[in-house]
Amino acid sequence: MCFVYILYSFARDRYYIGITKNIEDRIRRHNSNHKGFTGGSGDWGLVWQRGFEDKRSALSEEKKIKGWKSRVKIEKLISSE
Repeated sequence: MCFVYILYSFARDRYYIGITKNIEDRIRRHNSNHKGFTGGSGDWGLVWQRGFEDKRSALSEEKKIKGWKSRVKIEKLISSE
């Protein structure tokens, strides 16, 4: 099982879209002190997730959401679940 997920940081007022097999561990790593997009703020929280049977389907959904490049569409997706 693979998950597409969206995290939100209040400190940065930004969303992050990703894919993983273990959401809890992945969020912990996002909130660790590391270099990269999610490093440093430590307040990333899960706001949306969807499970997929295979990695290919999850990657397709992640690519679709990232391709929107629209905060409005992302927030509409989050509020619809």
